[in-house]
Amino acid sequence: MEHQQRLEAIIRADPDLMALLAKARGLALPQWRLVAGCLYQTVWNALTGRPRGHGIRDYDLIYFDDADLSWEAEDAVLRRAAPSLAGGVGPVEIRNQARVHLWFERRFGSPYPPLPSADAALSRYAAIVHAVGVRFEPDDALSIVAPFGLADLFGMVLRPNPAIANGPAYAAKAERARALWPEITVLPWPGVGDPAVKCAGDTAAVSNGLSPGPSPFSTSG
Repeated sequence: MEHQQRLEAIIRADPDLMALLAKARGLALPQWRLVAGCLYQTVWNALTGRPRGHGIRDYDLIYFDDADLSWEAEDAVLRRAAPSLAGGVGPVEIRNQARVHLWFERRFGSPYPPLPSADAALSRYAAIVHAVGVRFEPDDALSIVAPFGLADLFGMVLRPNPAIANGPAYAAKAERARALWPEITVLPWPGVGDPAVKCAGDTAAVSNGLSPGPSPFSTSG
């Protein structure tokens, strides 16, 4: 509970994040959450006294709609969201988690069973600390989900989550995170050794649960 209160306080103290959350709420996407990098990186910046936004490349906004699993339906959501999210932080990557299983194995070579919900996606992220999401509720409450807890977030630990074969993604993220926040503790992917050293033949693509649509499109401020 203490960690959750600290996380909420850090989020609420960040006007850019709160503005984005308010805009995301207005989109009314089913089961939506702001997740992963922009959250744990915001906390690490607060803990180490770095400026807001340091190291944040994008803002991941997930939702879950299994009524239409086509790319065209997802792309329509992105295009509808673009005007609402303009003028804020970005880029914002919006992806329907109901369709990740349709493209994941083809792109990354590992099976990815269909997800039952947006929140379930967090349990498959490459690192435990990535598995955090927040939603700004209609009553202005911040709904926080963290299936593995928040100890690694506030302990500044990058710990692998081998729920799926996500070693290359973990290695790439570990290398970047250690360069930006040298204070962190990085634990190795099982059987790999130093996670910041890629094995020969590792794909350069990084799996983060976001759909590689046929035409790139993201909203940016």
